[in-house]
Amino acid sequence: MRKIQMVDLQTQYQAIKPDIDAGILQVIESAAFVKGQKVADFQQHMEAHLQVRHVIPVGNGTDALQIALMALGLKPGDEVITPTFTFIATAEVVALLHLTPVVVDVEWGTMNMDIAALKRAITPRTKAIVPVHLFGQCANMEAIMEIAAEHGLYVVEDACQAIDAEYTFSDGSVKKAGCIGHIGCTSFFPSKNLGCYGDGGAIFTDSDTLAESMRAIANHGMVVRYHHDRVGVNSRLDSIQAAVLDAKLPHLKDYTARRQAAAAVYDNAFRNNPHLLIPDRLSASTHVYHQYTLRLQGVDREWLRQQLADNGIPTMVYYPVPLHLQKAYYDPRYKAGDFPVAERLAQSVLSLPMHTELDEEQLEYITTHVNALTLSGK
Repeated sequence: MRKIQMVDLQTQYQAIKPDIDAGILQVIESAAFVKGQKVADFQQHMEAHLQVRHVIPVGNGTDALQIALMALGLKPGDEVITPTFTFIATAEVVALLHLTPVVVDVEWGTMNMDIAALKRAITPRTKAIVPVHLFGQCANMEAIMEIAAEHGLYVVEDACQAIDAEYTFSDGSVKKAGCIGHIGCTSFFPSKNLGCYGDGGAIFTDSDTLAESMRAIANHGMVVRYHHDRVGVNSRLDSIQAAVLDAKLPHLKDYTARRQAAAAVYDNAFRNNPHLLIPDRLSASTHVYHQYTLRLQGVDREWLRQQLADNGIPTMVYYPVPLHLQKAYYDPRYKAGDFPVAERLAQSVLSLPMHTELDEEQLEYITTHVNALTLSGK
């Protein structure tokens, strides 16, 4: 049996090595390392894949979120609502821009933003909502967009873990994650479902006006060379990373299917285990399984992790400390116990290996050991 890894990028690379190598070699031979043709090609192919008017490649997913918020013209002190159970970047960019992060609890089953909590958090100072499509499944975007329209708020989707997930609205229309709100953001970090071989990210929008602003912001606030009409940043996807992504993009549908197949094996193996709760699915959204995350019941998580590690099975905990309990984001409005679902999740979630190269033997080995250990009574 091959060594089990949380993410197996080496095996994935070998399967598409000729295309990856050819794309990188083309960049090196052209010496167009920044804003080269490969970036333009990938941008166009991504726009066609997502059926969105504008894709703006940038340096990473955190930059994508920051540039998106910068383009909205928000003022210091304006409130931005986001879930407390997520990666730190979501709140980080809000704080860096001197905006006020307002966190809300999440649902126990889907682990995404709780709609009732969102409604309660809106004040006259609220200007934007940043829903996070956690672990690969869309938040309840129909409800979020209705609430945003009612209150005149922007919606910036954090789709960094959900590239290619699809959301079906009650009228039957379907949109990709990141293409529903006013702006969507994604990351191409190597471990993502569509990942490059370094840092990378992108912003999506159907708004010509927002796209023009975000392109300028990402390029030092510049439209005409050496004429800076607004404060910007330096954030761009380099040509080698674009070549990698362009080679992977045609395989994304297959990558998603493989992850979903592995998740189905996990579901079937764990569904009747009283100590394990499999991820709930929102009926309106597909799940692309950036992570496969269980909730443990009556099991010592650290003991289980160590036992699995001793048997060659890696695991991860995303995220052990919710945003409202992070020292860097201390806010006297919040204290331990204010967001009980997120706090309970932080103590009980466990993510198993999930990637495109998991094979039948590995999945059997993982599920057998997880079930045996959790049912052992320890």
